[in-house]
Amino acid sequence: MLIDIFFKPTQLKRVIFFIFLDTFISVVTVFLSYLLRFNFHIPLEFFDSMISMILILIPIKIGIFFLFKIYFIAWRYFGLNEYKKIVYSHLIAYFLFSIIILGYRDYFAPFPRSVILIDMFLSLFFIGFIRISKRLYIERAKPNIQKRTLIIGANDRAVQVIKSAFGGEIPYQPVALLSDDNNVIGTYFSNLRVYNMDSISDTVKELDIEAVIISQPMAQKELDGLFTRLNKLGINDIKIAQILQDNKAKLSDISIEDLLARKPQDLDKISIANFIVGKVVLITGAGGSIGSELSRQVEIFGAEQIILVDNSEFNLYTINEEIDNSKSIAKMQNIQNREALRKTFELYKPDIVIHAAAYKHVPLCEANIKEAVENNIFGTKNIIDLSIEYEVKKVVLISTDKAVRPTNVMGTTKRVCELYAHAVPSKETEIVAVRFGNVLGSSGSVIPKFKSQIAQGKNITVTHPDITRYFMLIPEACQLVLQAASIAKGGELFILDMGEPIKIVDLAKRMIELSGRDDIEIEFTGLRAGEKLYEELLINEADLKTEYSSIMVSSNPPVDYNNLLLQIERLKSTNNNLEILKILKEIVPEFNHMP
Repeated sequence: MLIDIFFKPTQLKRVIFFIFLDTFISVVTVFLSYLLRFNFHIPLEFFDSMISMILILIPIKIGIFFLFKIYFIAWRYFGLNEYKKIVYSHLIAYFLFSIIILGYRDYFAPFPRSVILIDMFLSLFFIGFIRISKRLYIERAKPNIQKRTLIIGANDRAVQVIKSAFGGEIPYQPVALLSDDNNVIGTYFSNLRVYNMDSISDTVKELDIEAVIISQPMAQKELDGLFTRLNKLGINDIKIAQILQDNKAKLSDISIEDLLARKPQDLDKISIANFIVGKVVLITGAGGSIGSELSRQVEIFGAEQIILVDNSEFNLYTINEEIDNSKSIAKMQNIQNREALRKTFELYKPDIVIHAAAYKHVPLCEANIKEAVENNIFGTKNIIDLSIEYEVKKVVLISTDKAVRPTNVMGTTKRVCELYAHAVPSKETEIVAVRFGNVLGSSGSVIPKFKSQIAQGKNITVTHPDITRYFMLIPEACQLVLQAASIAKGGELFILDMGEPIKIVDLAKRMIELSGRDDIEIEFTGLRAGEKLYEELLINEADLKTEYSSIMVSSNPPVDYNNLLLQIERLKSTNNNLEILKILKEIVPEFNHMP
């Protein structure tokens, strides 16, 4: 057992081993350089200078190796970059030794100066050879279970992927690269040929490719097209390469978000920062999918203090742990509790309020109509009224595409909130609403549901073959919300450009393809209560562009505030669902309930 402990590799043992090994090699190379210099017959008078060279040069060399951290490199990671460090170390060490020779000529005389150059090349060869030979031995000793892999992109990231593969860190064997850069096509990266991107089909077939690693950034449509093409070629193992801080390659699966995400091209982060920096920002629903990302973005853009309001203990705890505790205040409150909210407003006096709290799931709101009205309408009224009372500079109401010509209770309650935000006498408070569609990966949305069904090996359930929805990434949607708020003057209803609607059945097919499973099918279950085939973002075609192409502003029709207030109070005074639906229809005439 003591023998096992003694021979167990550690960093200290590796450093000691290499110091002794480099010392031995350096002694041998000095002696060999003298032999070569004197045709293998060293005159006796040069032995003293040879001993002096050994005693002075080797400690300098070892010291420089330490400075370049050469003794802390593991065998498996030794490559070109590490050998470059050895070259630089040698150049510095032999340069310093040459200066010493010039400064103390008498001490070294007689000294053959050519041995310095000879010894440097011998040392570079043997010290580098020992290290690279060990790596080659390790790689050869490993069983070849790696998949034959094609790398898309000829760049630094590709080099790191190749290095990780050769080091056995990933189960892939790169055999070629593809690029659309004419400057590198036909060249070699780490002894791998770079082919033209247009020849992808031929390359996959000729080289028996089993997997693909993407090392270059790609736009959503480009990545989607590549994924489709590779699937048709029978390639299901497709990875995206990311590089960590230690220059190691990390591979991740292509996600449905990668294939569907539409990234706006006109994000103005300076405008957002000017809007947020130094402000006290209160966010309701701060632990939800949208609220939590808004909380992160607000912190990034320099809010002085962030008041996180949520009635879910777990959600509130989770987001509060992410935010800098010196900036965040977690308030576990329900937006229906006006007096509790009042204390929060009075204590923290927010400059900006972002209202993201709402019941958003259509079937649940249909089954709990009174609760949906209480939370969505009266909770929003509490937030808006208190914001006006405490002179909040700007209120941002998060709305939804389901508020357009609504067919369900949830969408109608959100439309009532939009109308109230527009009609209420707001004094100095600027109140704006921002409407957008589904975001990719939000809690309760179709994507997490489909992922769960696939993981369980169940068939994916889709309500209708023609149903479509808009989608956007959560971070981009939240940044656009803040950007819209930054240009708002009060009273606007902003609509985010969500791109083209996506068929849910196509989304389901894509997710099945991504899973690589062939035992999952799509089942159609029929539309749920209040569910529309197509969501709309615009009420009419008169909506106007803003200075940003991704943000439009809609013209809200005038609403009689006093009449709206009376109608809302009637909602509060009844528990009868049919009466509630009747009042909602009065407030929102375009409400066409689909139970």
